[in-house]
Amino acid sequence: MIIKKIDETNEKVGEFINKAFTDYAIKCCVKLNFEEYCFVAEEDGEIVGAIIGRAYYNEVHIGDLIIDEKYRRLKVGSKLVKAVEEAYAGKGYNKITLTTFGFQAPEFYKKLGYELEFVREDKDPKLCKYFYIKLL
Repeated sequence: MIIKKIDETNEKVGEFINKAFTDYAIKCCVKLNFEEYCFVAEEDGEIVGAIIGRAYYNEVHIGDLIIDEKYRRLKVGSKLVKAVEEAYAGKGYNKITLTTFGFQAPEFYKKLGYELEFVREDKDPKLCKYFYIKLL
């Protein structure tokens, strides 16, 4: 056996992961309900923000939210988060989860109604990791 790093977008890897997740969920009598998503905000044909993540089992997870610096504080991030919330409401998911670091956006998610579950402390406060949840 060898262990090696490869591009995760490799089709063979994707097929393996999808089959293994699906088979295990079925074995455990759990509905997988899997979907990856990506929403973008565009201005004059240019991407100025993006939100990506995955929905699975009974939750939606926000993986990354990135806004071009020139468009921050213009509600672009709020609109992208709302797009995810609206897209998955009423579709068998009961919560949205996410993590963010101290230097990123803890207060932003709090303003959007996300509840802090816990903080993984770090000796550098900027690198404390915040775990948030919002019920759909």
